[in-house]
Amino acid sequence: SCCRVRRRAMAIARQVLCLSAFLALPLARAEPIRYSVAEEAESGSLVGKLAEDAGLTPPQLSARRARLLSEDGRQHLRLDRGSGRLLVAGRLDREELCAHSATCMLPFELLLSDPLQFFRVEVTLNDVNDHSPVFPEHLAFKIPETSEPGSRFPLERARDLDIGSNSIQAYRISPQNADFSVSYGSRSEDDKYLELVLEKPLDREEQAEMSFSVIAEDGGSPPRSGTTQVKIVILDANDNAPMFTKHVYIAKVLENMPEGSVILTVLATDQDAGINGDISYEITELVGQTFLIDPRTGQIKITNPLDFEEAETHELGVRATDGGGLSAICKVLVEVVDVNDNAPELAVSSFSSPLPENTVPGTVVALFTVRDRDSGANGKISCALDDQLFFSLRPAYKNYYELVTVSALDRERTARYVLGVTAADAGSPPLTSTHTFTVDISDVNDNAPVFNQTSYTMYVRENNAPTVFVGAVSAADADVGLNAKVTYSLAPVPAAERPSCSCISVNSENGHVFVLRPLDYERLRQSEVTVSASDAGSPPLRANVTVRLVVLDENDNAPLVLYPAQDGSAASSELVPVSAEPGYLVTKVVAVDADSGQNSWLSYHLLRATEPGLFSVAVQSGEVRLKRPVTERDSAKHKLLVLVRDNGKPPLSATAALSALLLKDFSDVRLPHGSPPTDEQGDSLTTYLIIALVFVSLLFLISSALFVARKVCKSKELKAAHVLSGAHNLHSGLADAAAAGTLPRAYCYEISLTTGSGNSEFQFLKPILPSLPAQHCATGQGPQEQEQDFPCVPVSTEDVTPDNAGTLSARHLNALTFN
Repeated sequence: SCCRVRRRAMAIARQVLCLSAFLALPLARAEPIRYSVAEEAESGSLVGKLAEDAGLTPPQLSARRARLLSEDGRQHLRLDRGSGRLLVAGRLDREELCAHSATCMLPFELLLSDPLQFFRVEVTLNDVNDHSPVFPEHLAFKIPETSEPGSRFPLERARDLDIGSNSIQAYRISPQNADFSVSYGSRSEDDKYLELVLEKPLDREEQAEMSFSVIAEDGGSPPRSGTTQVKIVILDANDNAPMFTKHVYIAKVLENMPEGSVILTVLATDQDAGINGDISYEITELVGQTFLIDPRTGQIKITNPLDFEEAETHELGVRATDGGGLSAICKVLVEVVDVNDNAPELAVSSFSSPLPENTVPGTVVALFTVRDRDSGANGKISCALDDQLFFSLRPAYKNYYELVTVSALDRERTARYVLGVTAADAGSPPLTSTHTFTVDISDVNDNAPVFNQTSYTMYVRENNAPTVFVGAVSAADADVGLNAKVTYSLAPVPAAERPSCSCISVNSENGHVFVLRPLDYERLRQSEVTVSASDAGSPPLRANVTVRLVVLDENDNAPLVLYPAQDGSAASSELVPVSAEPGYLVTKVVAVDADSGQNSWLSYHLLRATEPGLFSVAVQSGEVRLKRPVTERDSAKHKLLVLVRDNGKPPLSATAALSALLLKDFSDVRLPHGSPPTDEQGDSLTTYLIIALVFVSLLFLISSALFVARKVCKSKELKAAHVLSGAHNLHSGLADAAAAGTLPRAYCYEISLTTGSGNSEFQFLKPILPSLPAQHCATGQGPQEQEQDFPCVPVSTEDVTPDNAGTLSARHLNALTFN
């Protein structure tokens, strides 16, 4: 009980010394959990209810991956996670683990993860009486018969590996011997002795030899004992035993001293002379055949390498014996001095890799412990980390260190960190060891797709085939895996902003853009859609880009002839006086093309004519003019077929059929189908003609005024001249032509009629009179259209009389404005 109180007091003292250090450890319990167990306990024996004492439940032990960590790495105990009990894992031999130490304690840590937490546990190993005392060898003494009672002869003590009350407590002789007794005790704490004491004088003649046993008994329950045989040979007078100069010799030896080196010389003297004074030395207690003594000189040498980490001290017994058989024993203590011959050792307890790139700073990546088997300054360890920018080392407690993050990680910048941790001791020179942690960074979806262009413009020709490929969009994502898998789609738009064409589709896998149906340039010139690129992360990230689809024109529209009308009715005849000079404007073919660009550029060609050499057609304007003067051999009626062709590839064309009448005067004019006009028709026609001439005269005056004022006449005033019959056939076509803007110039015909004329013939003068300045006539396309200059051509009808005016048809009066 006294030993237990003493051990308890020592443990309390250690707790007080370490309390201040443990208070600064946030992850460790301030006071260790203590248990005790007897050595040689069977495997599976209960040591303590660790989970309950740590304030945990068995499910928590499994969920948090509880495990035991010891400094030497050996698992003497094990934790049953199911019950939370601490059990014996294997054979526990106190003498093997702690040698002759007064206390034997097995420290270890209970490590928990998620979150990281430590519990320090100390298990005291109680000694049991499992070793018997052992003497080193059989003893033999040569004792002179002249020895006086009370003479003492040293004996080698027995050794008992147990401690305390289980160690050797007493010695005795068996059987009882009246000549000798055993004396034992301690001169100091470390100097114990055992001596054979002569109780009465010896008489060699009476008994030359004797034998008995010396028994050593320990205090265990039940007690154990050890026995050695002692043989006594009685000699004649050698009354001086050798004497050592010291009772205890102490030698300090570096552990790296080479083999064969002399570490110490013992010296003993004998006052006897001759053979009784010759002394020889021998080691009585051999320790692993590590040392050897010279029997003549007493020099002690090293035979095997020393290791401070295995044994810090070695105790030797040296006997000096003279020639008469007298001997003396001294004690040699060899203290091994530590040298820095062990590099630090680093053991990893926990390591997490890969790490998500969104790991917050301060996250524990690895937990490891360092130790150095050397002592003193040689065993003091410092740790350093190569890369201090993103990671750092943080002491946990004792010799534990944590590798933690200190700043944000970015996998796209650095996907792997190779961190070297260097542990160095304080020896001279210092020894180091390096451990490499390879930390992989796992990807999180923190990068949206990025298109390789800010916008895309794609082209497709009209009348395309369905699902035609027109281009591709491409986006890249800096992430990896599913976070970098990009899919494409058309971004939804509000109903109010929907494009005019819903004919565009995009392939979700490769970004190819297709036009789903044929397009018509004349209906749709271009369209814009928004393409969205989305990754497969959670949540997904996306980016948008604008794709503009431009429709290219194809020559798919043939020219449309507006004048003369090609509606299937009989072609109108143009009146041409036989006195007209070459270049006289007969009429103009008006056509438009719905295409654009050069596909709408029209050219006019005379395809067929009754007299090909009489008429010519202007290629650009479509004007039909006389090519030569009219002769008497020319027929009075001519049919012309004009070809209108665009500039596309291949070109498309249309034809315009027209006829021309060569008249000497207007009395030759006949109504269609050769039916003579009646008087009622003539009167009506004359009335219409007079009204038209008056109205045209008014228009001429107004046009002259506008010419002087430099203003543009409005198209409505010019179109009012269409009161003549047949003008309605041309009105809609002219309006379309004006809107299309395909007619290059405007022409104006001026007709002058006199009521007193006795001749009904119209006189068509030259188209352009040098004496009249050019007038400005509007094109009829609105006020914002640019004015065009064109000549006004006067037509004189002085010879027209009311009698023959009725023979004229309204379609013969070209009192119209052509655009």
